[in-house]
Amino acid sequence: MFKHILLPTDGSPLSQAAVDNGIQFAKGIQARITGICVVPRDYASIFDAEIPGAFRDQAVAELTAKAKSYLAALEKAAKRAGVVCNIVMRVEEEPYAAIIEAAEKNGCDLIIMASHGRSGMGALLLGSVAQKVLTHSKIPVLVYR
Repeated sequence: MFKHILLPTDGSPLSQAAVDNGIQFAKGIQARITGICVVPRDYASIFDAEIPGAFRDQAVAELTAKAKSYLAALEKAAKRAGVVCNIVMRVEEEPYAAIIEAAEKNGCDLIIMASHGRSGMGALLLGSVAQKVLTHSKIPVLVYR
């Protein structure tokens, strides 16, 4: 049924569990995977004007290094499981849009991703990448929680 699965990761424990289970699912159905980690380009904040550009650049550099390590771990786990895998790292303002675009561009027919389960004010203020992917994707999405 599914031949190519997109596995977004942000390095969190829940995201790692979704990746681990996604790899096992892919193995079971003989699908290949694409792992993606999206580093937010800008952080919307009322204090944004007070944060010097050098600190923002340093934060992006540190997040990019972490993203590369998350993707390397995903790639290693896929290889151990015998699942064909490629990885993508993006720096974008809207992570959900980058996830959907990567799924479409790579010909994925399923997205498996974690939901961090924010509710109430946290969901209202921070939004939910998983919710936005669910709302905007034409590709089926399996949310791991």
